[in-house]
Amino acid sequence: MHENTEFNLSRDLEAIQIPSGAKTTIPAGTPGVVTQTLGGSYTIATYQGLARVSEKDLDALGLEKPATAPNGSPAPDREGAGPADDKAVWDQLRQCFDPEIPVNIVDLGLVYDCQLIQKPEGGSKVEVKMTLTAPGCGMGPAIANDAQSKILSIEGVDEADVQLVWDPPWNQNMISEAGRMKLGMV
Repeated sequence: MHENTEFNLSRDLEAIQIPSGAKTTIPAGTPGVVTQTLGGSYTIATYQGLARVSEKDLDALGLEKPATAPNGSPAPDREGAGPADDKAVWDQLRQCFDPEIPVNIVDLGLVYDCQLIQKPEGGSKVEVKMTLTAPGCGMGPAIANDAQSKILSIEGVDEADVQLVWDPPWNQNMISEAGRMKLGMV
């Protein structure tokens, strides 16, 4: 939606550097361009390099928050939706993206296990085991936190544990057919 949009920051902006994952502050007045807008996160390029920006900070880029969900559909009305289900969890995981790759973590084959556990006292816990395309990727904690945050936004989910694991090692054969098509691998 906002891809390729140029901007000059209207205020200092907290961001996450790509690929190190380190927090940084980009000063007001810095020019740049939005390079990717997927899953409610925004990748920007400035003289400092690439950075990931949260949707809550779009005002600093001179942009408005979209009226639709990150996948382009109208924002879901979760009121009265009942207990959480597996589909809702997987849908949220499909809204998580590596900021350098335009394919969600599910289609990249990064999610190894996902369990939705209904707690006896009510509510649900979600346990996810996921990996990264490379063990040295500094964005791992940011991607895992994004997944956790999106899972916790599901009505009825009150606990989410997202763990980064390295066994088995990820390889390109784990990418789904949809992911391969998006990356031009078929």
